Amino acid sequence: MTNKWNDKSWQKDFLKMKSHSPADVKLLMGGVKGLKDAWRLGVLHVEYEKIKKNKCDKNNSLSVRKRSCWI
Repeated sequence: MTNKWNDKSWQKDFLKMKSHSPADVKLLMGGVKGLKDAWRLGVLHVEYEKIKKNKCDKNNSLSVRKRSCWI
């Protein structure tokens, strides 16, 4: 599996999942400006992965395992 470092699709998905502070919205939409922003974006990405995993776990308990949850 290869990572595309400029892939922002997770950021758009994450904006739709929950409400965010104005600073986080600006970071997710505008990108990183320094070390502090990079650290915060990493924290937001971990939170996104947890929410996505929990959402997929709920779906899996209700139905057959879906491949889309693991992509």
